[in-house]
Amino acid sequence: MIIFRYDKTWEGLLTAVFDAYSRRQFPDMLLGTEEPGPMFADESHTIVTDPERAARVWAGLCRRAGRRVRNMLLHVWLSEEQEADALIVRCIKKIFDVRGSVAGDFSDPDMLTAHKTAMAVAREAQFVRMFARLQKTTAGSYFAPVAPKYNALPLAVEYFRDRFADQRWLVYDTRRRYGYYYDLETVTEVTLDDDSHLIEGALGEDIIAADERAFQQAWRGYHKALSIKERTNPRLQRQHMPYRFWKYLTEMK
Repeated sequence: MIIFRYDKTWEGLLTAVFDAYSRRQFPDMLLGTEEPGPMFADESHTIVTDPERAARVWAGLCRRAGRRVRNMLLHVWLSEEQEADALIVRCIKKIFDVRGSVAGDFSDPDMLTAHKTAMAVAREAQFVRMFARLQKTTAGSYFAPVAPKYNALPLAVEYFRDRFADQRWLVYDTRRRYGYYYDLETVTEVTLDDDSHLIEGALGEDIIAADERAFQQAWRGYHKALSIKERTNPRLQRQHMPYRFWKYLTEMK
C-alpha cells in the first residue's frame, strides 16, 4: 500500500497529482499530515504543497476538460465526503490518461459518483441561497448564520454580493467556523473568535436592531394570520425545506 500525506488543501491535492505522475506511482490512500495511517504500508510519501506545480496540473485540466467538468471536481472537493480527495485524483488520472472524453461517461463508476456528489453540493448551495436570512444588527450591518451539510458557502457568496450589493453583510458558516464579509466593495473571508452564541441561528437581543426585531414580529404575525392550521403539512415542508434550515426562518420560530 502506497500512502500520500498532504495538508488537506486544494493546492496540496493538485500537487499530489503532480508528484504521482513524476514518481509514476499513484497513491492507494491519501491522508492528512497528522492522520494516523494503517499499521502496514509499503511506502509513505509526504507532499510539499507547491502552488506552481498545482497550477500546472490545473492548466492541464483546463486543456483536457471543460468548465463543467472542472466545476464538478471542485464541487466534489467542497463536499468534504470521506475519500473525496481520492475520488478526485482517480477522476483526474482518467481525464489525463484516457483518450477521448471520459468526463461525461457515467458508465464509469468514479465519474458517476463524482457527478452525483457534485449535484448534492450544488443543491446544498441553492438551499443556502434560499434559506439564509440576513438580520440587521445595531451597527447597521446584516448578519446571516448558516450550517450547510456540505461546505457550500463559497458557491453562494456571488449571489449575496449581487443581491445585497448596497448593504454590509456577513454570512457565517457556524459548522466550519468561517464566513464572508462584504464591506460594499470587496468580499473577505473571516473568522469569529467566539461564535458559540450563533448555533441557534438568531442574533442576541443585545445586538439585534430594534427595527429588525419589530419586522420579525410583524412577519411572524402575518405568517400566522395567513396560514391555515388544518392544512399544515410538516412532512411536505421537510421535502421542500430541509429541517436543518428551519431555525433560520423567522416564520418557523
